[in-house]
Amino acid sequence: MYKGKVLIIDDNEDVLFSLNLLLKPHTQAIRVATDPQRIGHFMKVFEPDVILLDMNFTRDAVSGQEGFRYLEQILEIDKDAVVIFMTAYSDTEKAIRAIKAGATDFIPKPWDNDKLLATLKSGMELRMSRFEVTSLKEKIVALGGYGSAEGPILIGESPAMQRIKANIGRFAMTDANILVLGENGTGKDVVARLIHQMSQRNENPFVAIDLGTVPEALFESELFGYEKGAFTGAGSAKAGRMEVASGGTLFLDEIGNLSPQAQSKLLTAIEKREITRVGGTKERNIDVRIISATNADLQSMVSEGTFRQDLLYRVNTIEIEIPPLRDRGEDVILLAEYFLEKFAGKYNKKIKGFSRDSRIMLEKYHWPGNVRELQHAIERAVIMEDTSLIRPYSLMIPQKEQQQKASVHTGELTMNLEELERDAIERAMKRANGNISRAAELLGITRYALYRKLGKQ
Repeated sequence: MYKGKVLIIDDNEDVLFSLNLLLKPHTQAIRVATDPQRIGHFMKVFEPDVILLDMNFTRDAVSGQEGFRYLEQILEIDKDAVVIFMTAYSDTEKAIRAIKAGATDFIPKPWDNDKLLATLKSGMELRMSRFEVTSLKEKIVALGGYGSAEGPILIGESPAMQRIKANIGRFAMTDANILVLGENGTGKDVVARLIHQMSQRNENPFVAIDLGTVPEALFESELFGYEKGAFTGAGSAKAGRMEVASGGTLFLDEIGNLSPQAQSKLLTAIEKREITRVGGTKERNIDVRIISATNADLQSMVSEGTFRQDLLYRVNTIEIEIPPLRDRGEDVILLAEYFLEKFAGKYNKKIKGFSRDSRIMLEKYHWPGNVRELQHAIERAVIMEDTSLIRPYSLMIPQKEQQQKASVHTGELTMNLEELERDAIERAMKRANGNISRAAELLGITRYALYRKLGKQ
């Protein structure tokens, strides 16, 4: 039997004493009161699972009207409240009316101890089932904004990525908190989702939150949730992301952006494994695996006093560092081909691959924005390209950086006429935003001449 909390309201102190003595071994906690006006106070502070409510409080009253009035007030505060009526003046008509009004059950006085305990047990089970249904509904609503339907795919055959894949397989089945490090755009979120997918928590939610975009004032309500009326606009209660992720994985992206106050609140929640919603008093147990990510040097931030060392210990039981794309060699082409297939299908383009010059350009470029920049470049190229191969001008990779890299490696810029012509065409196409006529005008040639030159690339 689930041992919940019971509130007993009766104007007879002997009844309260007897019920307290009988029910104490079968409950988590009991509160008693003779004054029904205190029901609201106890519901807010004590948050009972079951309420035993007398139906008559005025001397010689037998109608039960007072009980019905207080039942209405209780259900206004908590529509899922479990209320069991008690009265010495019971009859079938009154019992039916009580159930229709929202009461869970009806106990006559004097009561039979075994029947009373059985009724209390049923009330506890009903309360638990209502709580689980409400919690599930809140999670479904919340996940509408937090989830992602696309599964994680980690592409790469370079030695560094092979090591990362092996580590993910080794760490995923543990419940250890993981810190993922790497530059912006390297795919830290993909690694986090893959760890969740390969873990024993994969049937429960994966919930992500970008801490760099959450205003300080909204941190608590986003992470811990809020109760109805907690602040202006809080028309209904809402579970926070930590509560929604309970049983699964919580991904804290850009954790290095947290303010000292937010760091303290997050640390407390992780250590206690419980949260309290904004505007609420009830502590809610949580069971989440924390995966954090950042491009910041947290060790340096600890030395500078801008990041808590105890929080760092909590979130980086294991570290995984993702290398930048420029250090992954042949992975650039593997990723480019993957994105080409994806976006060619999305935009219904019959593009089979990359021209030789395009592949050279992809391999030589520095990719300061890493995988995210490559993805955007390939999508843009697919949209612009109207042949069966992605050509250099469609990629629109900045040539200034390419030339700087060439001068570093060779000591001078190329003097090859074919390469100079190709570079001029690409820069003209970029400046003309892909408009053939405008690009031809910039180059001082005819539109048809430009078509012929593009066809040779």
